[in-house]
Amino acid sequence: MSKNIRVRFAPSPTGPLHIGGVRTALFNYLFAKKHKGTFVLRIEDTDQKRYVEGAEDYIVNALEWCGFPFDEGPGKNEQFGPYRQSERKHLYKQYVEQLINEGKAYYAFDTAEQLDAHRKQYEAEGKTFIYNWHNRDKGHLVNSLTLTPEETQHKIVSGDDYVVRFLSPKDETLHLKDIIRGDIKIDTNTLDDKVLFKADGMPTYHLANIVDDYLMEISHVIRGEEWLPSLALHFQLYAAFGWEAPEFAHLPLILKPTGKGKLNKRDGDKLGFPVFPLAWTDPKTKAISRGYKEDGYFPETVVNFLAFLGWNPGTEQEIFALDDLVNAFDLNNVNKSGARFDPDKTKWFNHHYMQEQSHTDLAKAFKNMQPELANIDEGYIAMVIDLVKERATFVNDFWNLANYFFVAPRQYDEKASKKAFKDGTKEILETLKELVESIENVTAENLQNTIKAWITSNEIGFGKVMMPLRLALVGALQGPDVFDIMFMIGKNESIKRIENAIETM
Repeated sequence: MSKNIRVRFAPSPTGPLHIGGVRTALFNYLFAKKHKGTFVLRIEDTDQKRYVEGAEDYIVNALEWCGFPFDEGPGKNEQFGPYRQSERKHLYKQYVEQLINEGKAYYAFDTAEQLDAHRKQYEAEGKTFIYNWHNRDKGHLVNSLTLTPEETQHKIVSGDDYVVRFLSPKDETLHLKDIIRGDIKIDTNTLDDKVLFKADGMPTYHLANIVDDYLMEISHVIRGEEWLPSLALHFQLYAAFGWEAPEFAHLPLILKPTGKGKLNKRDGDKLGFPVFPLAWTDPKTKAISRGYKEDGYFPETVVNFLAFLGWNPGTEQEIFALDDLVNAFDLNNVNKSGARFDPDKTKWFNHHYMQEQSHTDLAKAFKNMQPELANIDEGYIAMVIDLVKERATFVNDFWNLANYFFVAPRQYDEKASKKAFKDGTKEILETLKELVESIENVTAENLQNTIKAWITSNEIGFGKVMMPLRLALVGALQGPDVFDIMFMIGKNESIKRIENAIETM
């Protein structure tokens, strides 16, 4: 690929960044890095009514946490700035005027009420109202195609509300190309004359998007499937300006876990998993939406599972570090069909990355979230984590898996008690207590050798000893090797717990 690769992620700051947007950002990042290109962040805030305070910072923080920050954008390497469309509005008017002067766009003065009346009339006749070639110059609609230049100018000077619409051609076939979708044919007779500019001086997404991509020298537009219907207009706009269009790639939808329908922002709350990278507090309602970070997922997990939502490396490999993804990524291996979101697979990824974390880092994270560990040495916590980590998916799993390393059990599992505490168990535990007291050099190995030798020499069934011993130490029939537990909590604490079990029985 010889040309200079520049891609952009262009979200609207209207709230938290959905994982579908994060996936789009990731694929842009991977493509840019694969081809030694530039990953640009542009904030598309032309719709100021929907602007939400804090959303832009959230987007930047989310990309940082995921591990693929932008190369160029607001406040960073601003070679083509500004990078907020609201700060670029002085640029767009000249381009819309160029289209009007060349007869490729026109003023339309129809009010919302007039357009609504037209829609209702069409519906009554069993038709669908489309503002385009078949009605724009018939005199029913109020635009500069039916008004004289003097009438048009008078309305503008008088302050009449207007929009500028693109003059979509009649009886043409557009031949479009998409890296993922292949060749696409569009009959221009089916297209409406989209609004490009509003009287308030702000462009619509379509015009601003095209002008900004051109001025920022964007080589490839990689975006979600929901923008596929806009592809025809965007190609036409590039042609109308006489500019070379970038290459386009429209990513497949991310589907609900059922495989039916697009995964939306409300599905996480309904189905019990996050749909945002970071937690978000709505500035108006103060409602909190959960995030992958706060739910205990590692950023590597998010990157790995998002990469597989619509892309396939063509091999059996499922675990990819970010650098590996860069090397393996190819837009030609992105699927056309929607990708089903699988919460269980996401947890599988997190379990894998849990095993790769250092015990020290996990100990710090665990201590920070668990008040009972405030005065516990991090080195000891790390040793505990080493014993239980294989069974953990999240850091907050550690307390359920290993709380008995820090606090003695206050009660015993009822079902396990019936199974472990039998006639003669009390006497076994009393002897076992004396045996532990007699061991001077307490190591897991010495504990194991001494207790197992006693069991064997007295011809006692191992279950008769090991089950009540585990129950005394843990409060349940779970956990790692009993002798590792005894070594970790220490000789005195082990004896105390055995005594407590005897008294409870």
